[in-house]
Amino acid sequence: MTEIPGELKGKPTSASRTTLSHIMTGNDTNLLGTVHGGVIMKLVDDAAGAVAGRHSGGPAVTASMDEMAFLEPVRVGDLVHVKAQCNWTGRSSMEIGVRVLAERWNESTPATQVGSAYLVFAAVDAEGKPRQVPPVIPETDRDKRRWQEAQIRRTHRLARRRAIRELRERRAAEGLDD
Repeated sequence: MTEIPGELKGKPTSASRTTLSHIMTGNDTNLLGTVHGGVIMKLVDDAAGAVAGRHSGGPAVTASMDEMAFLEPVRVGDLVHVKAQCNWTGRSSMEIGVRVLAERWNESTPATQVGSAYLVFAAVDAEGKPRQVPPVIPETDRDKRRWQEAQIRRTHRLARRRAIRELRERRAAEGLDD
């Protein structure tokens, strides 16, 4: 890989990959007696934030959360594993992919996937201004697929944002106030 002046040296996907594990207790439940989705979302954001900070080499803030999917309920007594990795990088942004797995704390059955999410983080400096991040270097075929899928999600995010902005501008020009 040739270094370009002003460009940061790339980091492999494995350099910042992490797993956060937490046992779910009665404090984590919702009115239905299962673990509250917000508790899972907090764990997802925590794990993704650790990956973003590791990959970027400093502070990073959550910019957006895409496609948070809850596939199965999580119960009290489940040991939850939140696995996160950097899928894609831009100039100052990173997409972090997260898989949520759960297993009974006292059984030897395999963990099952109970959720997934994609988050975008922005690396920031001490003043909160965007700062450059190193490119992510996909290592495996799975990493390469995730990088390609992240490109698609980014394209869709930008197109959606542009379409909404244009719609609001048209409505404002027509004197329609919301």
